[in-house]
Amino acid sequence: MKRPDDYDKRGAHLKELSDEQLHQRFWSLVGQLTDPLLAAGRENTSPAIERSVLLRMGFSSLEAKAITDACLERGLLNHGAGHVVYKLSRERQLPLREAGLALSRGELLDEAVALFKEGSK
Repeated sequence: MKRPDDYDKRGAHLKELSDEQLHQRFWSLVGQLTDPLLAAGRENTSPAIERSVLLRMGFSSLEAKAITDACLERGLLNHGAGHVVYKLSRERQLPLREAGLALSRGELLDEAVALFKEGSK
């Protein structure tokens, strides 16, 4: 059984390339595939990821969910829920836990939004 193959036609543009040029072309194509994925990972997050970060900061799962939900509702989630807590803590000179609990109760949210709109420290 003979398989109709167009390998030679599809690879014709690569025949004149040296091994080094093939190597560079390969990694260039890999970069074109992976760069958007890496950018998406750096620039985007999800509520599950942010809850996980807050859990590692010492908040309970219920507290982490409340903080994450509050950040999501106010458009702060893309800054990172842990970052919101940290930045609010520094600005108000509160312990991290206290700042996070205030956010979980729906307090200081306007201030947190203002911190990220102003772009301060």
